Amino acid sequence: MKNILILHGAGNNSSGNWFPWLKWVLAEKGYQVWSPDLPNSETPILEDWLDTVFANKDWDFNQESVIVGHSSGATLILRILEKLPPGKRIDKAILVAGFADKGSIPELSKYKADLLKIPFNWNKIKDSCQNFFFFASDNDPYDCGIRQSKIMQEKNILTWKLVKNINNFRYFWNISKS
Repeated sequence: MKNILILHGAGNNSSGNWFPWLKWVLAEKGYQVWSPDLPNSETPILEDWLDTVFANKDWDFNQESVIVGHSSGATLILRILEKLPPGKRIDKAILVAGFADKGSIPELSKYKADLLKIPFNWNKIKDSCQNFFFFASDNDPYDCGIRQSKIMQEKNILTWKLVKNINNFRYFWNISKS
């Protein structure tokens, strides 16, 4: 079954930004959509976030699955892909303003530190997903923009799209259901 997991970033929840709008649009199109509230959002703890995702016994990652993540949620996608059982592969990973390193802004390290405490297994990540997409802004104030997309592009895992003057994509979609 086609299903889509939507992951928020640090300092946020499933009701923030454009997540409710995206969930609504996708559900209207017939997708099974899950957008959990990840614990410890102000200071993400990788194991807690992974436990939240993998504890849902009603959720199945399969060849039609899509994961969309924003900021820390995008980085969590990479960690989820590392943890999928061998041979399990999803269709798409859509990373919006994600990161693969701590960046150059020390005051933001608390949001990134635990998610980055061990190196990524890029081969396992590539083996666990058919298609990768990264959306980056040219003026992201959190160091989740072009430089981060180039890091992942060097690992040969994704196609990336530059979106000019969109900041961190936090309020990009200000769309209501009406």
